[in-house]
Amino acid sequence: MIVAYGVANLLQSIAAARTSVHHTFDPGLLVRLASQRTYILGLLCQVLGFLLAFLARRDLPLFLVQASVAAGLGVTALLGVLVLKWVLPPAEIGLLALLLVGITALVLAAEPAQSRPLGPAMMIALTVTLVVLAVAGFFAVRLHGALGSVVLGSLAGVGFSAAAIAARPLASEHSVTGYIGNPLLYLLVAHSLLGQLLLGLAMQRGSTTAAVAAMDAAGAVPAAIVGLLVLGDRIYPGREWMAAVGFVVTLASVLGLTRYAEPQHHHATAPGGHPGGRASERTRLRAAGL
Repeated sequence: MIVAYGVANLLQSIAAARTSVHHTFDPGLLVRLASQRTYILGLLCQVLGFLLAFLARRDLPLFLVQASVAAGLGVTALLGVLVLKWVLPPAEIGLLALLLVGITALVLAAEPAQSRPLGPAMMIALTVTLVVLAVAGFFAVRLHGALGSVVLGSLAGVGFSAAAIAARPLASEHSVTGYIGNPLLYLLVAHSLLGQLLLGLAMQRGSTTAAVAAMDAAGAVPAAIVGLLVLGDRIYPGREWMAAVGFVVTLASVLGLTRYAEPQHHHATAPGGHPGGRASERTRLRAAGL
């Protein structure tokens, strides 16, 4: 799952760099991205990561699975350095090392257990969250640079977190009929699609590391809290301190990564957005390696 998400982040970043920046909340961005082979490959990797994560959530607590998704950021950064010649400052490299330490602590503290079912109140909460995220994303697209990456990435993270909350009890279904008839399936799909759109917008505005780090940080906290309080997620007795330290270190690392984020792509602007001109178009094509 970690490797699949890391490769997906990199490939989708390349596709975002080749697509004109959108300054409106336009779902058409997903259609334009989907016209690129690179994005399709990245999406396939993300689907693979999603399926592996879905299977993991059947028995593992959300604070572990969601935090482990953040480890994909390290794979993305490493591949970015090797393939795209990204330059990571020493502080960012140190934070990636801390991220690995935090996730390791969570792995050691998590106790496998099946999920409790979600009640009607939580189903309504997930539906309301979907609407709130869509409205927030409509206004957040006006932000630019690293700030836009962080805000949109955070909104994407909350969407993916809600999808993870829906997936945890859904994974306990034992038949196709049970899956299709469960409203959680459709909430999972809706939150995932919205999160995908928000992530695509975030990656266009600055550092991929910033967008993904913000997404991971925002995606880990809500799912961890709901998992422990509502879904019956467990920690091995005596290792509560390890889980707490691991979670804090993980979040501090991914949040710290946003502080050092600098734009690594130059884009043209989509029609109706801010003027870019032919010079910015040439710069975008050079940045995309074309």
